[in-house]
Amino acid sequence: MAKGMGNMGNLVKKAQKAQQKMQEAQEKLDEITVEGTAGGGMVTVKANGNQEILEVSIEEEVMEDDVEILEDLIVAAVNQALNKASEAAQEKMNEAAGGLLGNLPKGFNLPGM
Repeated sequence: MAKGMGNMGNLVKKAQKAQQKMQEAQEKLDEITVEGTAGGGMVTVKANGNQEILEVSIEEEVMEDDVEILEDLIVAAVNQALNKASEAAQEKMNEAAGGLLGNLPKGFNLPGM
């Protein structure tokens, strides 16, 4: 076997191992919990690494305000939580890839992740 073929085999093994680690990390994304807040903590939203909303908490005093204000606070908190969830998931996947993905630009998502 040529020397180059041995290197190719090692590269394939490393890629398979990285793929397995990434799949394991993907399965653990629901264990990541992040929080988004708005209105100085008047509205809090928790999400997981799969960008699923887990919980919404609203302080009673904000419910006395105009409904539009409450709606805006909920949207802001949800968006913040989802952004944090996306960043945390991307970080987890980059760790699992062991540097094979390099430094992907913010917002770059791999298909299936």
